[in-house]
Amino acid sequence: MADATEIPEGYTVVKEGEAQILMQTSNTVFFNKAQVNNRDMSIAVLRTFIEKRKEEHEAMLNKRKKKPEQRAVEEDSKVSAISKEERQAEPAMPQQDRVNGEGSKEVDVAVSDGKKTKTSSWKRTGDIQPPVVLEALSASGLRALRYAREVDGIGKVIALDIEEASVEACRKNIEFNGAVASSKVQAHQADARVYMLTHPKEFDVVDIDPYGSPSIFLDSAVQSVSDGGILMCTATDMAVLCGTSAEVCYSKYGSYPVKGKYCHEMALRILLASIESHANRYKRYIVPVLSVHMDFYIRVFVRIFTSAGEIKNAPLKLSYVYQCVGCDSFHLQTLGRVVTKNNSVKHYPGFGPTVPQACADCGKKFNMGGPIWSAPIHDQDWVLSILENVKFMQERYPAYEKILAVLTTISEELDDVPLFVSLHNLCATLKCTSPSAVMFRSAVLNAGYRISGSHVNPLGLKSDAPMEVIWDIMRCWVKNHPIKPQPLDHPGSVILSKEPKLQANFARAVASLSKAQVKKVKRFLPNPEKNWGPKVRAGRQITSKHVSIYGSNVLNGDETGGEPLERNNGEPSAKRQKADNNGATI
Repeated sequence: MADATEIPEGYTVVKEGEAQILMQTSNTVFFNKAQVNNRDMSIAVLRTFIEKRKEEHEAMLNKRKKKPEQRAVEEDSKVSAISKEERQAEPAMPQQDRVNGEGSKEVDVAVSDGKKTKTSSWKRTGDIQPPVVLEALSASGLRALRYAREVDGIGKVIALDIEEASVEACRKNIEFNGAVASSKVQAHQADARVYMLTHPKEFDVVDIDPYGSPSIFLDSAVQSVSDGGILMCTATDMAVLCGTSAEVCYSKYGSYPVKGKYCHEMALRILLASIESHANRYKRYIVPVLSVHMDFYIRVFVRIFTSAGEIKNAPLKLSYVYQCVGCDSFHLQTLGRVVTKNNSVKHYPGFGPTVPQACADCGKKFNMGGPIWSAPIHDQDWVLSILENVKFMQERYPAYEKILAVLTTISEELDDVPLFVSLHNLCATLKCTSPSAVMFRSAVLNAGYRISGSHVNPLGLKSDAPMEVIWDIMRCWVKNHPIKPQPLDHPGSVILSKEPKLQANFARAVASLSKAQVKKVKRFLPNPEKNWGPKVRAGRQITSKHVSIYGSNVLNGDETGGEPLERNNGEPSAKRQKADNNGATI
């Protein structure tokens, strides 16, 4: 047991869940305390994956078991259909001769099929093997150790890292965590990309959690996941994904982001579209089960399957986004469409454009972004199962309150509605006071549309109501709550100059509050402590710009111009070292 192991000099013990790691006081191996939410969410998904995998395996066995039984019934019915006269006309013969003879040909086929079924039955009735997990960027190995010690039914866990110091630290931590960890976790020094490429379809679970962008790992990752396996992927380069460096986003992910209040959800959809693109090259496709924006990063959980036929539907799941530069109205245009005729399905490019040159609401032009994943980003059945597991095993999740809040909000999202509007953003465009969220929700519901919140933004509202309906509701609101006159060419003035076609009803609707809101379940929690967020990578300099993260008491350099120090050894560094592409966030 780890508790009985002597702690080496110069190390401290960090405990998280049931795992404990030895952390050097110089912190040469990266450790990020804030990622406890990430690790807890991953463990919850992994537990659900193991349960779902068993259910799917049992369903497959039952399906295969029924086939020979149905075949036997059909054969028996054929035998019984032989007319009584024909059977009476046959010469009398011993039963054994009749079974092996010409008169019982149908029975012989059934018997031979039965024998074939028996010879291969071990494949169908064999026990499902424990899932093999690859943690591609393990650093100290904390995540791999938690998987091994906390997830029941898990098999081997492979922990990779390219840095020798990280691998050595990981091996020490494996030994420090006792026999269970030593029997399940293996640490290897390797380039994750090469390792995954040389182990195609070998891992049931692949976990990629880099310090920055995962883009360089995606191509090899989608090849290393087994059919029906799950890929867990984190991206922390939110500035790139949210549109601050749009050209960099296109070079890394193949999509162009547009800035908007929904930028974090768009980041999720850009990452999913990128993973799908990489998978399609190998006749594979993805099925998202959970996509989360949390803290300072996004994380997606997708299952990967192989089907040359299914990838034809990939363009149906992708869309371009047109966002008005004046009023922030957005519209989606699907890349592809299908036409069914006489039981034949044909795939064609999507119709377009879906928008005119000028916005129909305010007259301004559109920015164009994408392509993004426009199909559902969650599987609500999975979300409810994960949520149930978290509630049942709450004492085993250090970040229970946080992941419960996130999963609760996700469980109430409209999963078939891409992106969302911000009520405050709508009011900012019109320069008007804001209706309460309940009133706005009620107006949408009373108009016959659906609406829900969004887990990425407390002010986000997802609805299947078109933008003209949204603006009609706001026009009706402004009529009852007049505003100061604005310039005639202002987007808000143009929008309000038109009469609403829909007369909004702001009377409180029954479903205007979600179940979580009615029960007063917390959905958006504050950070647990001050300066909660991403930390500087191990080995990077701590300078004056990191004061907001660490505080001035740990500043290595002199704010007045003194030479900054390296965090790993405290010695002066004349040159800032560039971050390694294989750096990992644990």
